[in-house]
Amino acid sequence: MARDAGARLVVDNTFATPYLQQPLALGADVVVHSLTKYMGGHSDVVGGALITGDAGLGEELAFHQNAMGAVAGPFDSWLVLRGTKTLSVRMDRHSENATKIADMLGRHPRVTSVLYPGLPDHPGHEVAAKQMRAFGGMVSFRVEGGEEAAVAVCNRAQVFTLGESLGGVESLIEHPGRMTHASVAGSALEVPADLVRLSVGIENVDDLLEDLQQALGR
Repeated sequence: MARDAGARLVVDNTFATPYLQQPLALGADVVVHSLTKYMGGHSDVVGGALITGDAGLGEELAFHQNAMGAVAGPFDSWLVLRGTKTLSVRMDRHSENATKIADMLGRHPRVTSVLYPGLPDHPGHEVAAKQMRAFGGMVSFRVEGGEEAAVAVCNRAQVFTLGESLGGVESLIEHPGRMTHASVAGSALEVPADLVRLSVGIENVDDLLEDLQQALGR
């Protein structure tokens, strides 16, 4: 579709990382990563990257990077390189834990829907299964009872930490409508008020399942 329109295809691969999905090999022109997230992996660095296999486009991007001064410091760069050494191990565990959590949530009576590409009923499951090694650690679900019920779930969680970021080894929970997506309320990008988002970490999955069950009121 992008080729037919004469446009560049840019893919944000932050949630998948290069370990789970490689967009350049699938035809993308540019891949974007928030290195702050899974690539760093320990919630202790801020950074980003643009990656391309086109030498000419790479030179253009490098020119703009130099002109704007968006250059990572040496310690930040070292932290990301450190994170890449354990990326495969972490992503396998993130994906394994998230799959078990999504399955539990899908059977919970207080959960009205679960959004996770690893579930067969997810609208993107067929595509994800073809091009991803596993399905990652991001899970969202909607709670019976509306916004206040969703907020209550977030507040009752104990192992999951209330926070807006993602991709670290520690599990996070948030209410997007009041947190990450509060600025788009009332627009076409508004998220459902009963939505809860999880960044599933690498802790013992039984602890995570127990925490969510108690947060949901069993």
